[in-house]
Amino acid sequence: MPKFYITTPIYYPSGNPHIGHCYTTVACDSIARYRRMQGYDVMFLTGTDEHGQKIEQKAAEAGVTPQQYVDGIVAIFKDLWKYMNISYDRYIRTTDDYHVKSVQGIFKALYDKGYIYKGEYTGKYCTPCESFWTQTQLDENGCCPECHREVKDAKEEAYFFKMSPFADRIEKLLTETDFLCPKTRATELVNNFIRPGLEDLCVSRTSFKWGIPVTFDPDHVVYVWVDALSNYITALGYGNDAYNDYDKFWPADVHMVAKDIMRFHAIIWPAILMALELPLPKHLAVHGWITFNGAKMSKSIGNVVDPKLLGERYGADAIRYHILREMALGADSDFSNEIMINRINTDLANSLGNLVSRTVAMADKYFGGTLPTDRQAEPIDEELISMAKALRDKVDARMDAVTLNLALIDIFDVISRANKYIDETQPWILGRDSANSARLASVLYDLLETIRITTTLLSPFMPTTMPKIWEQIGASADICTYEDAGRFGVLPADVTVHKGEIIFPRIDAEKEIDELNELIRASAPKTEPEIDLVPLSDLIGIEDFGKVDMRIAQIKECEKVKKSKKLLRLILNDGFGERQVVSGIAQWYSPEDLIGKKIILVANLKPAKLCGVESNGMIVAASVVRTTGSADTNNGTAAEEEVKVLFVDDSIPCGAKLS
Repeated sequence: MPKFYITTPIYYPSGNPHIGHCYTTVACDSIARYRRMQGYDVMFLTGTDEHGQKIEQKAAEAGVTPQQYVDGIVAIFKDLWKYMNISYDRYIRTTDDYHVKSVQGIFKALYDKGYIYKGEYTGKYCTPCESFWTQTQLDENGCCPECHREVKDAKEEAYFFKMSPFADRIEKLLTETDFLCPKTRATELVNNFIRPGLEDLCVSRTSFKWGIPVTFDPDHVVYVWVDALSNYITALGYGNDAYNDYDKFWPADVHMVAKDIMRFHAIIWPAILMALELPLPKHLAVHGWITFNGAKMSKSIGNVVDPKLLGERYGADAIRYHILREMALGADSDFSNEIMINRINTDLANSLGNLVSRTVAMADKYFGGTLPTDRQAEPIDEELISMAKALRDKVDARMDAVTLNLALIDIFDVISRANKYIDETQPWILGRDSANSARLASVLYDLLETIRITTTLLSPFMPTTMPKIWEQIGASADICTYEDAGRFGVLPADVTVHKGEIIFPRIDAEKEIDELNELIRASAPKTEPEIDLVPLSDLIGIEDFGKVDMRIAQIKECEKVKKSKKLLRLILNDGFGERQVVSGIAQWYSPEDLIGKKIILVANLKPAKLCGVESNGMIVAASVVRTTGSADTNNGTAAEEEVKVLFVDDSIPCGAKLS
């Protein structure tokens, strides 16, 4: 029996999961189910990445131990996966004893081979992303290039993993093989990380304790990404005796991840495996994010959608279908209630549901539910039959390429053709004359067979609903198999249908959207959104504070700086005259929103030039950074930043000093 190993990333338990978390897991589940249907011995792995400074901080804020914190979140994830019919074979937690043992062994092996050495880390560190960055890798604002939040200067004793010995091999892996899907991502990785020179990776921390201790230097804990990435082999028993599946399933056939953790899986993970002299995964499939009006799904800005809430209204299978159909591999997929409801209506209700109900109803009406065995085929039948017979091979190719949305499009092309076939053959007219009985029976049989084939191939994507359709069309599960999906004429000649409930009822879109929006608002937490608090600065004396001269000023003019998308040029009345200030708030404020407003001005800053425009001071604003969930990521570090200018009462005169 052929083997197939597929993995999701292990998810970082930063908060309650939302529909953005579902895509990777539902996609991998659909692939795993399809491979099982093909006869593969499948290992489908998912889990949670439970170590790191961020978890330690969140647990402290919640007044619980880190282990208690992650235990609660993991229970929520597992409950969601059960609800979404996720058929994982193994669930790994990085706090599992066997994983801890294996990671310690991996770290020691890399050290003994000379790939890990002790040094001191000095540079930039993003706490939410658990990521180290050089100055040149930061974004244009000097922030983390992944989550665009503020990075901190970091200096601590650390162990480092030598990356440069593997640079050439990794570049060839990305550019000369089919390892990366889609391959267009390779250019981004090579140009941004490999060709500038792969810097050695910091692989231990001493500034926090919630991690796997380094056995030979217990003041250090293993850097979370070495810990997390190793799960793909430790879950199979590598370096431990909890399981014995490594030789059977490794290398993995598919790692599927979201684009924000592509770098770790495409560069760091292969380097670790190369150093250990282990085989590399066959494919890394990288998908985009589920976005909301173009922005990544985020708890902080109120665009989170609870998949359970949606599933209770439309069924888990409808939600599975929607997110898989909308997401093209490598691209983002925008989510809205309107998009989802229109997709359910168009594909599931109007196309598939209508095909099933019309066909079963006509078989029941004209033949009492059981088709006669006399048939009269005509040339018009051949196109539909040929499309149905060729469908399985098309879907196979799509699944091999991990393009699930295209597989669904191919299936629904045949379903649409079957609906057109009804219009062409007009069975309601054939049913008026008993002389057309054989022809009518042939038409209805072709439709039932087409439904059997298409729903068999849909069953990995919608595992709960398709058996209900099989029952209505008189198809037992033992003829809705992969082998039979490639053949036409498998249903018994005298097949008996069974009218049942409407599989996918049509939704009144306008009414439903209003009700759904109200439900989502009602179910939203009533507390203020969680924010990431910036630690307090070092204490200063009153004499230091007295050096800062803050004044009330009024914005007289405001315009965008031509060479920048983020800067605004403001002309202020500071009570003494006019002065020009440049501020990076264009993302949150338009010029017309600011003119006439009174603000707080730091008036005694030395002049500075931003994009060639002189700035004489700084306006006071609050930067609010809110932690969000992250679709298909095990760092859970997506963030939404919002800058709020502090406006003051109009009655305070310009030039008044804050004291």
